[in-house]
Amino acid sequence: MAAAALPASRRDDYEELYDTFRWAVPAHFNLAEACCGRWARDPATADRIAVYTEHEDGRRDAFSFAHLQAEANRLSAALRALGVQRGDRVAIVMPQRIETAIAYMAVSQLGAIATPLSMLFGPEALAYRISHSESVVAIADETSIDNVLAARPECPTLATVIAAGDARGRGDHDWDVLLAAQLPAFTAEQTKADEAAVLIYTSGTTGPPKGALIPHRALIGNLPGFVCSQNWYPHGDDVFWSPADWAWTGGLWDALMPALYFGKPIVGYQGRFSAERAFELLERYGVTNTFLFPTALKQMMKACPEPRQRYTLKLRALMSAGEAVGETVFTWCRDAMGVVVNEMFGQTEINYIVGNCTAQHDDACLGWPARPGSMGRPYPGHRVQVIDDEGRPCAPGEGGEIAVCATDIHGHGDPVFFLGYWKNEAATAARYVERDGLRWCRTGDLARIDADGYLWYQGRADDVFKSSGYRIGPSEIENCLLKHPAVSNCAVVPSPDTERGAVVKAFIVLTPSVARSFDSDAALVTALQEHVRGQLAPYEYPKKIEFIDQLPMTTTGKVQRRVLRLLEQERAGGKR
Repeated sequence: MAAAALPASRRDDYEELYDTFRWAVPAHFNLAEACCGRWARDPATADRIAVYTEHEDGRRDAFSFAHLQAEANRLSAALRALGVQRGDRVAIVMPQRIETAIAYMAVSQLGAIATPLSMLFGPEALAYRISHSESVVAIADETSIDNVLAARPECPTLATVIAAGDARGRGDHDWDVLLAAQLPAFTAEQTKADEAAVLIYTSGTTGPPKGALIPHRALIGNLPGFVCSQNWYPHGDDVFWSPADWAWTGGLWDALMPALYFGKPIVGYQGRFSAERAFELLERYGVTNTFLFPTALKQMMKACPEPRQRYTLKLRALMSAGEAVGETVFTWCRDAMGVVVNEMFGQTEINYIVGNCTAQHDDACLGWPARPGSMGRPYPGHRVQVIDDEGRPCAPGEGGEIAVCATDIHGHGDPVFFLGYWKNEAATAARYVERDGLRWCRTGDLARIDADGYLWYQGRADDVFKSSGYRIGPSEIENCLLKHPAVSNCAVVPSPDTERGAVVKAFIVLTPSVARSFDSDAALVTALQEHVRGQLAPYEYPKKIEFIDQLPMTTTGKVQRRVLRLLEQERAGGKR
């Protein structure tokens, strides 16, 4: 049904693994069937735990594959009764809870397209995405219902809001009542592997966020990287947990879906991340596999330098992505946590393409050794190069842009690729370059490759940056700031930060009518921060604001963000 098995042999098996790997992509493939249906139908696995849930208030539960499938069947039937058809978009605006997993399964087997949206999004961010995707239904819980309802007047296609959890009574239908009216049986649509399954919005540097349309087959494309980065997942007792939001690529494609695909349990925690709670979850559920952002690892390292003296840990694999881990954290994970970090690189559009695999057996590496600071090597099935501005491969040691070929080394299509940007053919076309009869997708990320094929990240080719693992585009924040009457013009750039990698910094030109004084500046900074907080996600508000008389501009009137980025780097002593 999916990718061929990856064998294990000598100390560094990379060349053999990469050269011998073959894709096995069926004509028809469905996420819900692959991740739940087949396990629920088999008496041997139906009662196996699929999802553990825990709320920060202490509530805990566990749900089997049989339960997940039965509830997904009820929801699929309910959505169909509401008029949802194959190909329609359904917005899912919930955190890590059982209803979120059920919703993904229900939408997928209905042949509709899930539009995951973060519960952190404010009304403006939600309104754009729901309206642009033309979602016909939104499913929200108590964490997001207020913002969904506030956004609704700007969403003409949104016919129905389903209220889940403690949001009951505040939507058009309550989740519990809606599902109770349906039987736990549903005949799933037979979807093609190339059909769209998920529409994920990703920030960009120019214009509004773009919706990346992801096919069902993309899960298959993720599997080699997932298996490798999790040190030959699955093993018999594997339990997965990651704080990554299931509304994002990292949480959905790097945690929830692959764990369920392999019939293994995943822990869903609904609450704020803290280092102490992370260690408690790892111990309580006997977590063996995890995905933790470098920011989370830094917090955990500072909070508990010697975790195995306080907690009983069963970790055997740890993947990290979003930014470089760094040698200090890498060493701490290896020595204090007892596990080597497998760094990984991917994007929403083409995920899980480069990384490491450091499984150990009798002092032998069953994959390839990780090098601190390196993103790793291209995973089996993915052809990756570092190219120059003309699209030519760079020599080892030379910096260039990471590009991924649409076909593997055997000439077979790489299933990890997205279908394109929703209603934006020009942006889709701009991602690709043709060379020697091959189609390459330019990632916009810069790196250098060494003589052994390891990639070393060097930053973004455009203005998108990452803060605490979140990918942030300045355009949406700038547009929000410009709606404030005090703002005449603005530019958003990353400001180096030792804890988060970078924080959002806004350079703002005030309207002439705004009086300038020390006291009013402080009050205005707070007002502008709260303005963005109320409209976008909390991680997008500018933690730093600087008022300036004018922005650096090109002769054609474009803001030179690069000048401001370099200024911030110089102020930080040249450290990123």
